[in-house]
Amino acid sequence: MSQLTTIDAEPYALSFETKTTALLLIDMQRDFLEPGGFGEMLGNDVSLLRKTIEPCKAVLKAARKSGLTVIHTREGHRPDLTDAPLSKLNRGNLATGIGDEGPMGRILIRGEIGHDLIPELMPTDGEPVIDKPGKGAFYETDLHLILQNRGIKTLIVCGVTTEVCVHTTVREANDRGYECIVLEDCVGSYFPEFHSVGITMIKAQGGIFGWVSDAKSAILAITNG
Repeated sequence: MSQLTTIDAEPYALSFETKTTALLLIDMQRDFLEPGGFGEMLGNDVSLLRKTIEPCKAVLKAARKSGLTVIHTREGHRPDLTDAPLSKLNRGNLATGIGDEGPMGRILIRGEIGHDLIPELMPTDGEPVIDKPGKGAFYETDLHLILQNRGIKTLIVCGVTTEVCVHTTVREANDRGYECIVLEDCVGSYFPEFHSVGITMIKAQGGIFGWVSDAKSAILAITNG
């Protein structure tokens, strides 16, 4: 039976029920986190994102043990690219971009190796995987419907990258009435300064977009709940 639990967070502690809480793992995909993937091809240091893997694994383990709803997301497009705006396809003037052959198959195309989630955080049976064409996990997906059907009110948010897909999703969730707890050591960016500012923005002004905590605090709260 779910009980009220409290997580140590900024700007202040938050109480929630585990039965109305979901763990949301955003875009922990091979092309973004693994050496030799699209992220590294663009000149990024993927080790900055890989630091999130162990904390995410620990939180995921606790969430599964406690019976929390667990949802994974992946950014990517249909093989025919009909769901990808030309503005997105053309942005950056990349020699190799979305839809092109990359180190792990066609870049950001559903079904390709690089599009899939990393082995360390693969979903188990019953854990929905949201394939999203944009940065936010609510845009053109059934995430909101799934959360409503399961009575979810609180989201514990992990994933990459802090300032892009995590931030966009948290802002979308906030506007839909969800309370978001972003775990600082479970989200990451290729740009440490963006990560720092992104985290600060979430908890600013009394928690304008949500709360910020960490893996250890989340595990303690989930276990106690």
